[in-house]
Amino acid sequence: MFDFTTAHPVGARVRNAEEQQLVFGRGYDHNFVIARDVSKSPRLHASLMDSVSGRGFEIWSNQPGLQFYSGNFLDGTVVGKSHHIYREGDAIVLEPQLFPDTVNRKEFGSARLAPGETYRNVIIYCFTSGATKAE
Repeated sequence: MFDFTTAHPVGARVRNAEEQQLVFGRGYDHNFVIARDVSKSPRLHASLMDSVSGRGFEIWSNQPGLQFYSGNFLDGTVVGKSHHIYREGDAIVLEPQLFPDTVNRKEFGSARLAPGETYRNVIIYCFTSGATKAE
């Protein structure tokens, strides 16, 4: 359920009640470890593609973690484009960040920012249209 190292449709697993963590959270709301520390330059965190349209994007960041949230509390009251009603599990939200609870867990490093220091969270989104070049 939580192995995204090989491509698969996110929606194929988001409602799988065999995974208790998905049941408790009503979907994905998990932090994935990309690296152990903040880096000087961005690194690839995730690559997504819609298999029908070919549209996709990559997200790059210098942060060590990636929070993935799947819209677990969308309740059908939000109507989007083309009059689509958004339901529980109908979203993909990716948030590069430090690890949750870093402030309380020494093994996660430090989230402390001393006076005069600068915190730098770099996020780069690379979008693709899926369009092919004319021959």
